[in-house]
Amino acid sequence: MLLIPAIDLRAGRCVRLYQGDFDAETRYPHEPLELLGRYRALGASWLHVVDLDGARDGVLANRAVIGAMAAQPGVRLQVGGGIRSAALIEELLGAGVARVVIGSAAVERAEQVIEWLGRFGPERICLALDVRLDTHGQPQVHTRGWREAGAVSLWEALNRYPPSAVKHVLCTDIARDGALAGPNLELYAAARARFPQLAWQASGGVRDAQDLRRLAQCGVAAAVSGKALLEHRIPAEELAVFLPDASSPA
Repeated sequence: MLLIPAIDLRAGRCVRLYQGDFDAETRYPHEPLELLGRYRALGASWLHVVDLDGARDGVLANRAVIGAMAAQPGVRLQVGGGIRSAALIEELLGAGVARVVIGSAAVERAEQVIEWLGRFGPERICLALDVRLDTHGQPQVHTRGWREAGAVSLWEALNRYPPSAVKHVLCTDIARDGALAGPNLELYAAARARFPQLAWQASGGVRDAQDLRRLAQCGVAAAVSGKALLEHRIPAEELAVFLPDASSPA
């Protein structure tokens, strides 16, 4: 399993939200390029970058910062937040972004996203499906920066896509995001059982190396972590097994 550090951007700054609440923001003193360098030095080969302004407003607002990050050698970016047109996908890929992350449009305009997958290829597009469990324990998808509850479950949303069209799916349990409460292992085990052909990325709740090991046992392809890494909660030597470019111990 691959560990993908997350960098969330708001007005050009590195932040984290608690459970997707824009009024529950923690700002960090790191510059985005500084943080990219730190994760690259740890051995990260991918970074997950979210334009929170774009996720909320539907317009990518941190283009300059993302472009500068994408230009750095040695690490590939997957970028999401407000990406709702083929033109913007093309712009980001042209700027050096390795993979774009499609959130709200993946639920609201599945037919169009299927066209994008065919045009750009399943390696260059990741669907992001953010969920809250309902009273029956079913993962219901939320959109528009997590503010709007959709009428479909995670399973229904994915069933709209031909099995061969999609490869990468990022699933965030909103209730766990930024809470350091541990990942929803049952959710990802169910996701793998229902859609074993997908390369699942798990997000929300990672707090220590044991959580990473448990996610790996669920069979997910990657774990996305923000707060635990920002706050140095996991020693570098415990991260190394999940970072392909980490230096071997002396």
